[in-house]
Amino acid sequence: MLTTLLLTAPVATPLGVSAGHALRARRADARVRIPAARKAPVAVSVKVGAGGPEAAAPVAASEPEPSPPTPRPRGWLGLVSPGAILGCGGALAAQVPYTGPASAFGEVVRADALTVWMLLVVGAVAALAVASGPSYLAGERAAGRAADRTVHRYHLLVHAFLAAMCLAVLAGNLGVLWVAVEATTVVTAFLVGHRRTRTSVEAAWKYVVICSAGIALAFLGTVLIYYAARRAGIPEAGALDWRVLVAHAGSLDPDVTRLGIALVVLGYGAKAGLVPLHAWLPDAHSQAPSPVSALMSGVLLAVSFCAVLRYKVIGDLVLGPGFARGLLAAIALLTLALAAGLLLAQRDYKRMLAYSSMEHMGLIALGASFGGPLALSAVLLHIAGHGLAKTVAFCASGQLLQLRGTSRIGRIRGLIALSPGLGTALAVAVVALLGLPPFALFASELALVRAGFTAHMGWPVAIALLLALVAYAALAARTAKMVLGPAPADLAAPVRIGPARGLPLGAGLLCCAALGLSVQPLLPLLTAAAEIAGRAAR
Repeated sequence: MLTTLLLTAPVATPLGVSAGHALRARRADARVRIPAARKAPVAVSVKVGAGGPEAAAPVAASEPEPSPPTPRPRGWLGLVSPGAILGCGGALAAQVPYTGPASAFGEVVRADALTVWMLLVVGAVAALAVASGPSYLAGERAAGRAADRTVHRYHLLVHAFLAAMCLAVLAGNLGVLWVAVEATTVVTAFLVGHRRTRTSVEAAWKYVVICSAGIALAFLGTVLIYYAARRAGIPEAGALDWRVLVAHAGSLDPDVTRLGIALVVLGYGAKAGLVPLHAWLPDAHSQAPSPVSALMSGVLLAVSFCAVLRYKVIGDLVLGPGFARGLLAAIALLTLALAAGLLLAQRDYKRMLAYSSMEHMGLIALGASFGGPLALSAVLLHIAGHGLAKTVAFCASGQLLQLRGTSRIGRIRGLIALSPGLGTALAVAVVALLGLPPFALFASELALVRAGFTAHMGWPVAIALLLALVAYAALAARTAKMVLGPAPADLAAPVRIGPARGLPLGAGLLCCAALGLSVQPLLPLLTAAAEIAGRAAR
């Protein structure tokens, strides 16, 4: 009973919160519409004179009753969903690495060490993004870009997004995994177009079209794996069960599996921001509300790549590690090269952060291609460190956009002098993304380099390091231009961001630094998760 609760609460709690906001949004819509029955009747007075009846000016017989104010959503209530995800993840982390995987509903939902690690990452990033949401929405409301019903709809979609990601992480069935990833596409499409401007709607459509093509490829790959499983004599009920497929991998048809794995890597790679179906990422991340961009960059990309890791285990057992290694390494290097080139020419800081996400996903894909426990441990640590640092960077960029009214890098100067708290948070977040100590990305990138040379992939590592250096130089140079320099001449006093805006930024940076200084409390979980993801690639 307790296990079932721990496996369902990360999905059920966000869905419950989302349903509550759906009801509030419906009430808000009802309040802004004045029913026809409550409209003021018009009385016409008639004056009789020598010339006959004469219509006088209309007189309102009664005024409509004022509609009661719509209660604004309390921002702290949104932390219930991340709290449930983190709480269940923590409880499972204390159990799963030692007692083995837990499952419920006939293996439809299942938690092994890899699942638990991803749950903790989703919960931590969601806590920061959700905590930043109320202050961001307050700024949008003050600028006249959001009403009460808009805010309720935003919260509805964000918590539905969290539920879909948790279901994708917890899915023990590859069909359920596909449905959950597709659900994230549907929900986030509305979040990308939240402002309903021409640019945001165009970005939302681009996101839907490209990611739908990727999801279609993933669906076809899933069907091929199912076909291979049925031909191998696996019963219909277990033909998409990940545990069953891993146990019977030796009996799967290699040719069908090879094609299925290739399609799945391309399909879920589209959602992870990898070449060739990557073009949606900069547009969607630059147009979505900043807390949503933080969720998409911080965990949606990682959740999608986690699906690739699941299939990679099956592919390595059937085909050997060489096929997935070559495919992922090629995609990773192409992604790194494209991200580095686009960062050199970038003039928009939100798009700059989006291309930085592509660069980091390229490093993650390259590390996954190495295989083995060391490489996969580095990959999972990199996922966590990147999620925390990128969440802080995107939330800070949203505050900067509201403060200065522009996302152009050339129009931002002296941010630390203008707003010391905001400028410092953005600068430190970029330092973390550059892989400098003491942050988690420093440790993960060192481990990735070591794992690459251990796997005798020195040339891909050398090329990746060169491309990463170019990307880091571009990111550092553009951020330095924004945060350094004198304050604007008309500045009366520095702008204070306040605790509501500053605490999530500080908490995210502290967690990223703590993870870089010592991963010891999470080491058993990290080691067990890496063993699962790299079990066949030794």
